[in-house]
Amino acid sequence: MNLTDLRPNAGANEAGYRKGRGHGSGNGKTAGRGHKGQGARSGGGKGPGFEGGQMPLYRRLPKRGFTNRNSKEIVGINLQALDRFEDGAVVDVIAMIQSGLVKNPKDGVKILGYGEIAKKLTVKANAFSQAAIEKIEAAGGKAEVI
Repeated sequence: MNLTDLRPNAGANEAGYRKGRGHGSGNGKTAGRGHKGQGARSGGGKGPGFEGGQMPLYRRLPKRGFTNRNSKEIVGINLQALDRFEDGAVVDVIAMIQSGLVKNPKDGVKILGYGEIAKKLTVKANAFSQAAIEKIEAAGGKAEVI
């Protein structure tokens, strides 16, 4: 089979509707635009959101705040959630995704200090809270910022 042998299914393609090609076509002269008026002109018509002179919806609704383009979306993981890993394991973002702990790491993962941990883990994450670092090291593990 060659690319030149490929054809669309029967009935899949219709010929384009040719406007303004004489009276016999059924769509000649004004070509479906009617007589005079805004819609008959080239470039005529109002843009999307125009409501006939009524104040448009996008201007009626209140505007609040702004979105900082430099902000980062950090995913927070509590320390007690790391208890699912085996003793002595290296826990990084990929391991968290594989275990189902993190679905989408977005701009980074931060380990938070809520809960206790009894296992000796080497945790690699983008950020740690001070309490999380203290608890990981108290259990004999290491907290590494990547």
